Amino acid sequence: MGKSLTQESIAQLRDAIGGTVYLRGDEGLAAEVACFNPVIRHDPDVVVAVTSDADVAEALRFAREHGLGVRIQATGHGAETPITDGLIISTRALDSLEIDPDARLARIGAGVRWAPVITAAAEFGLVPVTGSSTSVGAVGYTLGGGLGPLARSHGFTADWVRAFRVVTADGEVVTADGATNPELFWALRGGKGGLGVVTEMTLELVPLRTLYGGSLFFDGDAVEQAFQSWIDWSAALPVEATTSAVFLHVPDIEGPPPPLRGHFVFSVRFAYPGDPAEGERLIAPLRAAAPVYLDFVAEMPTTAIATIHNDPEAGAPSWIRGLMLDSFDQDAGRALFELVTPASGSPFLAVEIRQLGGATSRDPEEGTAVGGRDSLYTLSTLAADPGTFAELAPERAALITEAVSDRVSAITNVNWSAGLVDRAAFEKTWPPAVLDRLAEVRAEWDPQGVFAFEPR
Repeated sequence: MGKSLTQESIAQLRDAIGGTVYLRGDEGLAAEVACFNPVIRHDPDVVVAVTSDADVAEALRFAREHGLGVRIQATGHGAETPITDGLIISTRALDSLEIDPDARLARIGAGVRWAPVITAAAEFGLVPVTGSSTSVGAVGYTLGGGLGPLARSHGFTADWVRAFRVVTADGEVVTADGATNPELFWALRGGKGGLGVVTEMTLELVPLRTLYGGSLFFDGDAVEQAFQSWIDWSAALPVEATTSAVFLHVPDIEGPPPPLRGHFVFSVRFAYPGDPAEGERLIAPLRAAAPVYLDFVAEMPTTAIATIHNDPEAGAPSWIRGLMLDSFDQDAGRALFELVTPASGSPFLAVEIRQLGGATSRDPEEGTAVGGRDSLYTLSTLAADPGTFAELAPERAALITEAVSDRVSAITNVNWSAGLVDRAAFEKTWPPAVLDRLAEVRAEWDPQGVFAFEPR
């Protein structure tokens, strides 16, 4: 706890804000900063649950005066390391959402998840370039870049941001866009943190009512054949289509759909935001490549976009590691497959590959700080048994990394990097020139190091 932190100073902070202040040990603190992954439990010195920009400014003033490093959390997604000191600003109550259909813009508060944005935009035939999970906080996700079902056709979500409202380290409320504070705007689109507290984001929406997409599942002997076919099929896909694939060891327990319980399956995700007939033609070769166990690919409204990946809506214990790849071919596929089958003793619930390229490779004309644009694939591993988190999962993830080591990208996007507690890993999150430029912007906007973002 900060050296001069007293009950009197806490009382003054509580009087100054409209939100709620929690001290370590207070009832309600754990719930306010609960993470999607319940294995990660934050226990900072202070939590300030803000309800306005003014609350954020007061929280930052308090942190400066008492020497408390500041971190920000909304929904708790992406938390990989427990926070055990300093001050957390919880933005989950900043839940404003406004759609301007004529300008095709959404103004999204820092605590808003993707689901309500998708629903509100759909009323006007619009959709945000969103992530695979609609329960994730829109702002925090976008600050790191954002890769979702429309990645190859529409790029990173950060490419579609048109403005941020930010409370700076000294408590000033500013706008960051292409004309006002453009260097801060550049940094916030992909730089993730250490720059200020974003309280609202203005996002351009895409005119789209339906898309052709969903997922195919292959079971048993068809798994390997379908995977081999996916590698070649995806390499030939036009960039207007986005695909990913995942090996799933589905436990035989209550919760998963009955047809999947106890199965080892290979699932292909597909999204084509164009003519459904063309989408059906594009995926036809994969449907014919091996016997399909379950077929959920069809024309769908944009409000169903989350069903493409079917990411869990409820939190559960997890251990995740991600990296990016410069290429992926049959040689890499064979090496990976040997490490993910039930016979291999894999501890992973899911091993996923996402194909990038197309719009993800193109930085907008005004530029962003997004890292990982040169990569053509992502590869991630997810374990769900806490008994494997300490040793087995890290050991097996290291074996997978070694198996594809000749094509691992030099840069891994910040949203795919776990924890960022290691300085070396942090520095591989952006290209060197971007990393240096981000450091300059952070030094300008947070010269006193109020935000505890970079590992020391």
